[in-house]
Amino acid sequence: MTTLVVSKQNLKRSEVGLLKDALLKDPGITGVAPRNSGSSGTAAKVNGDSVVSFSYETVDESYIPLLKIPLLQGRNFSPAFPSDSSHSVVVNEAFVKKAGWKNPIGQQVNFWYNDNEIYLMIGVVKDYHFKSLTEKIDAQLFTMKASSRFGKAFIKIKPNATTSSLQLIRRTFKALFPFTPYSYEFKDLQNLKNYEAEAKWKEIMLFSAILTIFISSIGLFGLSVLSAEKRIKEIGIRKVLGASVRNVVSILSADFLKLVSIALLIAVPLAWLAADKWFQHYPYRITLSWWMFAIAGLLVMVIAFSTVRFQAIKAAIANPVKSLRTE
Repeated sequence: MTTLVVSKQNLKRSEVGLLKDALLKDPGITGVAPRNSGSSGTAAKVNGDSVVSFSYETVDESYIPLLKIPLLQGRNFSPAFPSDSSHSVVVNEAFVKKAGWKNPIGQQVNFWYNDNEIYLMIGVVKDYHFKSLTEKIDAQLFTMKASSRFGKAFIKIKPNATTSSLQLIRRTFKALFPFTPYSYEFKDLQNLKNYEAEAKWKEIMLFSAILTIFISSIGLFGLSVLSAEKRIKEIGIRKVLGASVRNVVSILSADFLKLVSIALLIAVPLAWLAADKWFQHYPYRITLSWWMFAIAGLLVMVIAFSTVRFQAIKAAIANPVKSLRTE
């Protein structure tokens, strides 16, 4: 499914009804749900005089199902309950924790600054990231307050009907709001744009790692060639005295693997510190474990050994008579 976000400031509830009726006639469109434009924060009283701050969202009964936000307790807004548009709210888990409720359904939220507007809690949704991943999930409250205006319409489109549905949405929007500029965005592209910096850093680090491994492998190969040339007579003597190919390869590889091991002892703590500092930007993150660095170190050792092994085997199988011949 493709989710389209169409912007329209001061969108009235009656206008949303007209937009839904027109768009849902298209078999390629499976849902339409309005929401306020941008994000807004406010506060209300719970448990008497305790004040809770939260993100305030104006939606209708279609919004939570359309975005597949899991409902954990209670129910969603429904046209079958007329009071939902004036005295009902749905909150997320973070709101419940902030309010300190064990049984949230039926609790009251008092907007005391609006002549003591009191709303009844009818449902609790699962916490989800409605802001950046660099921010902790905060309290969120949904309302269907009749006097509030919307600013966006979320439209769910079937994958094979995107082109035709886009044309219908544009025509419908222009017919209903001829003096409003038509603009839309794909929700998945919005999400990618929000994390564009992380995606670029991922590409940079991946390219840098591949380039570093390639250059290191070339350097190791060159050093192994030089080492084998310098120790050619030693290798010849060892073979004459009965050393096997395996023994010679082990001797030639040992020095390089020692250097790689020393490099790992220096690099692993630095990598640990750098990764831990970077992860501090994200309140929800994985835990760095020793096995991650152990696997990375093992791969480095395998690459280093594979690089050196070719030249070591070549030197080990060489005819010792040639290498010991008097110059």
